[in-house]
Amino acid sequence: MKNILNILSFVCMFSCGACSDDDKALGGNTDGITVGNVTVPDVTYYSAKLKVEIEGSSTSILKKGFCYSTVPTPDLRDNLLEVQGESTALESELTGLEEQTTYYVRAFATAYSGEPVYSEEASFTTQGSTAADKLADYVAPDYDDDYTNISSWTQRSRWNLANVHDPTVMKAGDGYYYMYQTDASYGNAHAAHGHFHARRSKDLVNWEYMGATMNAAPSWVLEKLNAYREQMGLDPVTQPQYGFWAPVVRNMGNGVYRMYYSIVIDNFIANGRPSVEANKDGSWGERAFIGLMETRDPASNVWEDKGMVVCSSSDKAMDDYWGNNGNYQNAYFYFNAIDPTYIVDTAGTHWLIYGSWHSGIAAVKVNPETGKVDALEGANPPAPWALSGQYTVNNYGKRIASRAPNNRWQGSEGPEIVKRGDYYYLFLAYGALDVEYNTRVVRSENPDGPYKDITGTEVTNGKEAYPVVTHPYKFDNSYGWVGISHCAIFDDGQDNWFYSSQGRLPKDIPGINSSNAVMM
Repeated sequence: MKNILNILSFVCMFSCGACSDDDKALGGNTDGITVGNVTVPDVTYYSAKLKVEIEGSSTSILKKGFCYSTVPTPDLRDNLLEVQGESTALESELTGLEEQTTYYVRAFATAYSGEPVYSEEASFTTQGSTAADKLADYVAPDYDDDYTNISSWTQRSRWNLANVHDPTVMKAGDGYYYMYQTDASYGNAHAAHGHFHARRSKDLVNWEYMGATMNAAPSWVLEKLNAYREQMGLDPVTQPQYGFWAPVVRNMGNGVYRMYYSIVIDNFIANGRPSVEANKDGSWGERAFIGLMETRDPASNVWEDKGMVVCSSSDKAMDDYWGNNGNYQNAYFYFNAIDPTYIVDTAGTHWLIYGSWHSGIAAVKVNPETGKVDALEGANPPAPWALSGQYTVNNYGKRIASRAPNNRWQGSEGPEIVKRGDYYYLFLAYGALDVEYNTRVVRSENPDGPYKDITGTEVTNGKEAYPVVTHPYKFDNSYGWVGISHCAIFDDGQDNWFYSSQGRLPKDIPGINSSNAVMM
């Protein structure tokens, strides 16, 4: 997108009062100043060159330039392009204009006496564009790899795409793209300022920071957790340590916007203590929950929480030992309830896809009206343990993708699902965040599989998937980028598709403290 050069929008307040048609001195003379007729020698789909001659002493002129609008008779209260310098032969260019739109323009000069002098009105209509025109004119944005000088909370208005992790993006009815993310920032600048922070943009380049969508963990999270712990014969958690991870946002197309989000409890199962405490007992960390929020106005950034959708679940008994003893391949939880993604299939069925490490990625149907799993609602929902038939449908989902058949620590996460043509494409994040984190993609004719990769290999019960879509990279004379995965795939409503994920600087870059925490 082109930026309008030197735009100033202000209401003229002179000694004579605000400008009106009575004091515009159209083509008149103030302090010996007259303004000639505006000519428009060149017009494109986004710009117009303007020329005008001003007669009179330049030392009498306080401001000069052009004012313009899409309605007739523009004045200083409309869009303004001020021209600097002492020359009275003005040449300038309007940019960032809408294509195939008629604009009205007048030149002006303001004398020290305070009265603006205007030219006669001119008009022009911008041209239409082709994709080739826009590509030829495109200038890539320029960012500093090391943004640590603006990483603090007080500099958040300047973050733009800095301090973004696990992004999710959707286009809303107001024409903005809205982005939400995992709670992550360099130096934890976001801490104590809410969760699932939001940004919005019209052009996918310049992003306005909007703040948190959630102020604190909903009360239902701890209530659900302790209800399960009571059934397991465990003391309640009184000091929960939460992690706020990996939301997904969707425009439902009916005025409703849904955000599924992950809240992880980092306390230990056996003793219920926070993981920051040193007396670890060898048990697994507590379960995660996926919840739902809705809004009808993403611009307000006010969301209504709808409660739990699903939680981490196990095929083991509720009183099975929860210790890992270093055996990560036999984790207590089968499905890990983080990293949601969401889709409505061609039959109108709504699907939540989720999962991270542990046994892989699950798919579960949800109610279109509530966004919830029907079987998990009501007074006596099925417990999240002793599950059977984990490779087929159960109330907590059906496994649809995994890297290893029997390893519950198998390095895949961050699913994202979209439909294009006859296929559902499932993007997956492979590996650890710091270095080898990379993106793979598989596809299926159904949201719940079977999914196959580009070689025709079916990936439900443990196969490596190809192709590799994104991977760490490094150009000469640069630090390189790692951690490039956990993507959002989204479109603009016109079958133009986009990939977005965070990237991180590598570890141990000289002069940058905690360089791997620099994320964009």
